[in-house]
Amino acid sequence: MWGLIYAGAFLAAFAVSATLKMTVDPTGGKYAVHWDDTVGTIYTDLSYGQGEANKFDLYVPAGGFRDSYGLVVYLHAGGFTSGDKAGDAEMLKWLCSKGYVTAGINYTLFSQEHPNANVYTQSVEIRDSIPFVLAEAEKRGFPIDRMAVSGGSAGHTLAMLYAYRDADTSPVPVKMVFGAVGPSCFYPEDWGVFGFDQNPEAAAAMFSTMSGKDIKPEMFGTDAYEEAIRDISAVSWIDGRSVPGVHAYGACDKVQAFPASKRLDAALRKYGVPHEYIVFEHSGHGLQNDNAQYELYMEQVEEYLGRYLGA
Repeated sequence: MWGLIYAGAFLAAFAVSATLKMTVDPTGGKYAVHWDDTVGTIYTDLSYGQGEANKFDLYVPAGGFRDSYGLVVYLHAGGFTSGDKAGDAEMLKWLCSKGYVTAGINYTLFSQEHPNANVYTQSVEIRDSIPFVLAEAEKRGFPIDRMAVSGGSAGHTLAMLYAYRDADTSPVPVKMVFGAVGPSCFYPEDWGVFGFDQNPEAAAAMFSTMSGKDIKPEMFGTDAYEEAIRDISAVSWIDGRSVPGVHAYGACDKVQAFPASKRLDAALRKYGVPHEYIVFEHSGHGLQNDNAQYELYMEQVEEYLGRYLGA
């Protein structure tokens, strides 16, 4: 039972600390946009399923219609237990101002009301939402033939799962992924920030909660554990066909495992996947102390979008 308390404390800390610096713009407005009808139109709370949380917001650019558009999905932070698509409105507006159709997507949060929600079920909801987003865009005159997926913190994890695990089944090609401070894998030895490297019972409780699987401490280091955690471990799905990406992490992160991000970088390097791994040396989960790195991250996001998704 005390292991579950560890899990609850972790999720609470993750949720409280998941408001990323990139939801605001520390560069004096360089990555902000004054939104009005000359920039685009927003359609809110569109449905993609039967669940109360199965809603998305669609942002479409103003101007003449083209034969096809690129879609950028941005998934919200909140430690898998809180948050809302509305919190990413500024990011979605900025991306839309670049000519992309953009979408913020909600997903069922782990809570007392939804105790069976977990990272895997949330990732399935995101996967299942994409055809609805595409259909809504096309209905409004914006046919989509390619996409990028992105997010912050928990949303970054879900974005990586879609990009690396689900790209083969995506109704349109996934061209790239970007995001910040999302857990990419779950090895107890990486999670010393919560003492999971010394406390396998707590690690098992935490990772069981996140995966929806019954993980036992004795499973760590075995093929059985690799299989049990694979559905929520983005690193496990990376291979030579994986899409390019831009990923940012804080070296002083006390909320998620910074060492795990090194596994992400190593896997992408191993398979020669084009990517940027940007470390904020003086920052924690909020990426709060490295303005130059924040600007580098945004510059790389814009460059990769132009290179791989197209205008």
